[in-house]
Amino acid sequence: MKSQLLELKAKVKSLHVIRLKLRDLRAHHVGTFHQIDTYFTNPKGRLKLREIQGEKKAELIFYERENITGPKKSEVMILEIQEPEPFKLFCQRALTKRIVIEKKREIYKYKGTQIHLDHVKGLGTFIEFERETTNIVEDRRCLDDLMKILEIQNKDLIKVSYSDLAFDEEKK
Repeated sequence: MKSQLLELKAKVKSLHVIRLKLRDLRAHHVGTFHQIDTYFTNPKGRLKLREIQGEKKAELIFYERENITGPKKSEVMILEIQEPEPFKLFCQRALTKRIVIEKKREIYKYKGTQIHLDHVKGLGTFIEFERETTNIVEDRRCLDDLMKILEIQNKDLIKVSYSDLAFDEEKK
């Protein structure tokens, strides 16, 4: 599956406060998931194997995204893996593992935007917006409006992926 997304990520102090605001907006709670993303070194874009605790399948996700603050375009390709264990062993032998990111993710949907409330092990709490895009200008406006509603400050926006943040932390 290939799609074009508009997304943004921000560090937040309290997921509880945002959760209450999402409830007031009547955002649809999709579920809460424990995800383990194994990132592999890749010359172009980012490549990760996503495992979800309790699921029998996994996803191999390749994406290219600009590293800018605020809403950014992302090209994403997802391949569903039916037998994750042998595939994971294959990847670990054939590719170079960069880093593993473990997180608890709550997913909400609101007016065409998927909202992730993430508690990332070793990094803290974040909010992430993802919106499939056909009209960048209009979709950027939707994310900006949602930032205002949820009181997400520009100074809290994150340019890079969790893998980059964690990799930088490891180097310290």
